[in-house]
Amino acid sequence: MAARGGKKVVIVKKKIVGGGGHHGGSWKVAYADFVTAMMAFFMVMWILGMDDKTKQAIEGYFANPVGYKKGYGAGSSPLATGSSVTSIQRTPLRMIVRSTEQRTFEQLRQTILDKLAASDSLKRLNALVDVQVTQEGLRIELVESGRGDVYFPLGSARMNTATVLTLQLVGQELAPLSQSLVLEGHTDGAKFGKDASYTNWELSADRANAARRVLETAGIGANRIAEVRGYADTKPRVFDDPMDAANRRISILIPFTNVPESAANAAELATGKRDSIVNSIAEPIKRNY
Repeated sequence: MAARGGKKVVIVKKKIVGGGGHHGGSWKVAYADFVTAMMAFFMVMWILGMDDKTKQAIEGYFANPVGYKKGYGAGSSPLATGSSVTSIQRTPLRMIVRSTEQRTFEQLRQTILDKLAASDSLKRLNALVDVQVTQEGLRIELVESGRGDVYFPLGSARMNTATVLTLQLVGQELAPLSQSLVLEGHTDGAKFGKDASYTNWELSADRANAARRVLETAGIGANRIAEVRGYADTKPRVFDDPMDAANRRISILIPFTNVPESAANAAELATGKRDSIVNSIAEPIKRNY
C-alpha cells in the first residue's frame, strides 16, 4: 500500500494455481479414449477371424437387436412382407454352440477320413465311406459302390467283413464323444415280391440295428443311440435311379446340439455360464483330437 497525492493506492496480487502437467485431469480423458479405441479395434479383429455365418449373425443382431431376438432378420420387422418367425431362431448362445460344433465336426471328419484311408484292408475290400458335415450334423455313410455287395449281401442284413471293419474303426473315433447318434438304414428300389412278408422296411431297419450292435462293441454306450431308423427306399441317394447300388447304405448321424429358447438359457447367458456350456460340448472332441 502506498500513498500518492494524499490517496491510498491498494495493489492486489492474485496467485494463479496452474492445473496443467501431471497434476491435471485432462490426460485421463485422453487415456480413456485410447483404451476404448483399442478395445474396439481388438473386437473388430476378433470378429474378422470368425466364419461368415457367425459374422452375418452378429451383423443381424446389431442391425436390429429387438427383431433379432424375436427371430426376424436384419432390418426386418413382424409386419415386413414375407417375414416370419422361423423355426431356427438363433440366440447368441445358439450361434456360438453351432459355430463350435461346426469346427469340431470338420476336424473329426478329417480324422475319420485319414484313419479310413490308412486301412489297407478297407482298400482291398473297395469300401466306400462318405463323411460330410451337413445341415443336420456330421453324417457318415457306408455306401455300396456297385463293385459287388461290399457291406451286405443283396437282400440280407448279414454283415460282410468290410462292414464290421468300417464300423469298428468309426466307432473307436466316435466313442470319446458325448453326443447322441442316429442310425439309418436305406435300400434300393428292388422289391422282395408282392406277397413277401419281409420287405425293404424290415431289411433297412435290420441293417441299421446290425450296425448299432457293432458300434456298441466298439465302445459307444447304448444310452448314446438316440434312434434306429429304417427308411427302405424312400430316401434314395441317387434320385434318378432308384435301383442304383449307392442307394443301399448305412448312415450314422451325429446331430448338431439343439439349444432351446428358454428362460433358463437366457439366465445362463446373463450369468456368464455361456462358456461352460460351449466347453462341455467341445471338450470331448478337443481332448482327443
